[in-house]
Amino acid sequence: MTMEIQRQVANYMEQVMDACILAGRLMIANGSEMYRVEDTMRRIAQNAGLKEPVIFTTPTGIFVGLQDRPLTSLGTVTQRVLNIEKISRVNNLSREFAAGEIDFYQLYAALRDVDRATPTFPLWLQCIGAAVASALLMIIFAGQYDWLDMPLAAVAGTAGYLVAYYLGRFTKVYFITQTVAALACGIVAYLGVRLGLGHSIDNIILGGVMPLVPGVALTTSIRDLLAGDLLSGIARGVEAILSAIAIGVGIALIFRFLM
Repeated sequence: MTMEIQRQVANYMEQVMDACILAGRLMIANGSEMYRVEDTMRRIAQNAGLKEPVIFTTPTGIFVGLQDRPLTSLGTVTQRVLNIEKISRVNNLSREFAAGEIDFYQLYAALRDVDRATPTFPLWLQCIGAAVASALLMIIFAGQYDWLDMPLAAVAGTAGYLVAYYLGRFTKVYFITQTVAALACGIVAYLGVRLGLGHSIDNIILGGVMPLVPGVALTTSIRDLLAGDLLSGIARGVEAILSAIAIGVGIALIFRFLM
């Protein structure tokens, strides 16, 4: 009987650690800061009965262990996107578990549901968002506006976003995706100006590439650095810089060969 109880306790602890890994992976993969990831994982573990969890997170890996037991669990993060909806759902589930509104097994099942299927905006609505952001941010960053340039900036931004969306399904090399998407945005802007549909190609490209700019990744990296998470802060900062370089390369190709 004693062996059976010990086995059940060990299985329960492994499930708790797996739930922590799942919650952490969901948050990291969808753009959360590392301090928030570790805090959520620690709260889940402690509220489930693990008093002294040892948690270490990086942008590509998660480690969870116990100080008083030889148990360790490892998770990997293979893909990183931006989905605030999933981060919010994991946080809400963690709060409900801490408040006693759901038990551990309900939490674990809900986390698996979030991992499998979380509703997101349809592609057409994402394209509208990219178009509106491109047109409005063109005015903000250029400091001037031309009613003729705004529709073309919206079209260029949408084209770049669509290229990045579909190309991201075939390659995991973020540099290539951003370069080709910026190149598509620049081609649309160039052709539009040549056809008389716009005036300033500089302003149009400036607005068109805004949906591709890694603003969230750069902000998150700075937040991680300020919180003392040097490894993740530097890694995310380098990733944001490489993404910006990729966008610059795509636009530079337009000015080099078409202008």
